[in-house]
Amino acid sequence: MIAIGGALGAIARYQLASVIQARIPVGFPWGTFVVNVTGCFVMGAATTVMTERLVDPNWRFLIPIGFIGAYTTFSTFEMETFRAIADGAWLVGGLNVVGSVLAGYLALWLGVMLTRLV
Repeated sequence: MIAIGGALGAIARYQLASVIQARIPVGFPWGTFVVNVTGCFVMGAATTVMTERLVDPNWRFLIPIGFIGAYTTFSTFEMETFRAIADGAWLVGGLNVVGSVLAGYLALWLGVMLTRLV
């Protein structure tokens, strides 16, 4: 289940980030940013469903561990932030950190709240 989810998550991450970055070729890593925020939303929704409703344990391996684990790109986020700061683009690096953390938290919270309404 982890391997299946991981394969699907890795493909989804690459495809979404590539499409976004190709359409918005600016200095800010929008592809990674969007992947991280949407991954936080899905993590919030999925873990809420799995902890607050009866769900087969295999879904925990497939979705949060496999799919979302491979889909989110936190290590890429860190590397892009490091490169921006190392290249002297402190504002891009700082905005990436603050924006990703705040938007990611908000997306996770929204995922939990919306899922609880359903």
